[in-house]
Amino acid sequence: MGRLKKTYKRSNIPLYLQIASTLRRRIETGHWKPGCQISTIEELEREFEVARVTVRQALDMLQTEGLVRRQQGKGTFVTKQIKDKRWLRLEIGLSSLLETIVDNVPNFIDVANPPPPRLGADDGEPADEYIYLKSVQTRNKEPYGLVSVHLAKRVFEMAPDAFRSRTALPILSELKDVTISRAHQTLVIGSADMEAAHLLKVHLNAPTAEVHCVVADDDNVAIYVAEIIYRGDCIKFDIELLQYLSNENGKRS
Repeated sequence: MGRLKKTYKRSNIPLYLQIASTLRRRIETGHWKPGCQISTIEELEREFEVARVTVRQALDMLQTEGLVRRQQGKGTFVTKQIKDKRWLRLEIGLSSLLETIVDNVPNFIDVANPPPPRLGADDGEPADEYIYLKSVQTRNKEPYGLVSVHLAKRVFEMAPDAFRSRTALPILSELKDVTISRAHQTLVIGSADMEAAHLLKVHLNAPTAEVHCVVADDDNVAIYVAEIIYRGDCIKFDIELLQYLSNENGKRS
C-alpha cells in the first residue's frame, strides 16, 4: 500500500473532500496564483493515486466555492479574484474582538432544555439565574459561528430587545451599569459534529475552532458564558508578539 493510501485510510472523510482540501490549501497559500492554470486532471490522478471521478468531484467542489473555473478543452484555472474568507480575527484584546463581530447577525434557535453553563474553577461565581441564547451567526448571509450564550438574567433584563436581536458581547460592553473586571477565552481545534455541520453548512468533521469565553463583573460573577463553534475556514489568529516583551533593556511591552 502506498504512502498516500495509508494517509487516506486514517480518515473517514471521503477521498474527494481530502483532495479538495489539499487543492484549496494550495490556492490559499499562493502555490497557484489567481488566473493561473492548475494541474490537469490526469496529473492530479497520478499525484493523489485516485480515480478520475474522485478528482472531478474535488474540482466540482472548488468550482462551487468560487475558487476555480473550468474551461472545456483548456483546463482548470484559479479564479482571478478570490475573497479572503479568513475575516474573523481572534484578537488578544477585547476591544479588537468587539470591532470584528459588532455588525454580525445572529439567527436565534429555540432550545427546549438548555444545558447549564460550563464554569471552571477560575471562571468566577455563577449568577443566580441565566438566560440562554443560542444562535447561528452570519456575515454577508453566510454562517460562520454556532454560539451558545448563558447571560446573567439581571444583565439580560437591562436590554432584552437588543440581546434578542444583536450579538450579545458588544451589547454587554456598552451597558453603563455593568463593570467588566475580567474577560477570558480559551480556544481549541475541533471538528464539526452533525449539528454544527448542518447549521454552519460544512461537511461532517470539517475543522472548527471551539471557543469557551467567560466575562465576569466586578463582583467576580460570570455574567456571560459562551460556547462558540467557528468554521475553521473563516478564522485568523493574530498576535503582535513584540507587545508582550518586557520593558527590560528598553524593549517594548
